[in-house]
Amino acid sequence: MKSTLRYSIDAIKCDVCQLVKEGYLDRLQPIYALCNFYANRDWTCVECELERHDFLLRDRIIDLLGCEEWRED
Repeated sequence: MKSTLRYSIDAIKCDVCQLVKEGYLDRLQPIYALCNFYANRDWTCVECELERHDFLLRDRIIDLLGCEEWRED
């Protein structure tokens, strides 16, 4: 029996936030850059969830970040 892993849009956004925070992704990169951080079989699920929420792979990472908290130095 094959198990299907499902990613929620909230989990993806959380992953993206962490990757940007750690400097692995830039806000202006296309969403497609995320595929480098998921296994091939998982990427298919992530891609479907993104499409389900009207995100295109050519959209920018910043579109997934929503509201960011800014702090003055």
